[in-house]
Amino acid sequence: MSRIGKLPIKLGDKTKAIVAGQKVNFEGPKGKLSVDLPAKVKVEVKDGQVNVLREDDSREARSLHGLARTILANAAKGVSTGFERRLDIRGVGFRAEVKGKSIQLALGYSHPVVFNLPEGVTAEVDKAPRTEDSLPTLGLTLRSADKEALGAAAVKIRALRPPEPYKGKGIKYAEEKIRRKEGKTGTT
Repeated sequence: MSRIGKLPIKLGDKTKAIVAGQKVNFEGPKGKLSVDLPAKVKVEVKDGQVNVLREDDSREARSLHGLARTILANAAKGVSTGFERRLDIRGVGFRAEVKGKSIQLALGYSHPVVFNLPEGVTAEVDKAPRTEDSLPTLGLTLRSADKEALGAAAVKIRALRPPEPYKGKGIKYAEEKIRRKEGKTGTT
């Protein structure tokens, strides 16, 4: 039996789970999410808990058991409390501004970069930049009930200007450590 797959998922006070065939719908204070289940996995909802069961002990069913439980647990947590991902934008003249469902970024290119947020993801920019080392740093916080959409949006925003190893300029995750390189020395 899968150690992860056999654990029950506890639903929050205001969170509901409804099973409809091979689909599980979650409703909570942060929104609604729908999860499609793999073919060899079943779900039971009772007493405020979601239990994930597999149909047989085939290799495929065993491999999908823990995965399906984790995806369902992420959906249950997302609709009850939500997820948050923080990015740091470092560099002189680097700016970010949220306008409706898009983020306008000035990242040192000759043109502003406009990133359209996916459905269900919201963004917020810190008011004042802080200075670390000699580079100003601006914080960008992404929030969503859908962990997968949030992670995909964060990866795409980071790819617009990945951090470089010499000065640390670019967009990085807040918890990410950039391995710095020493530049050339000008001794003759």
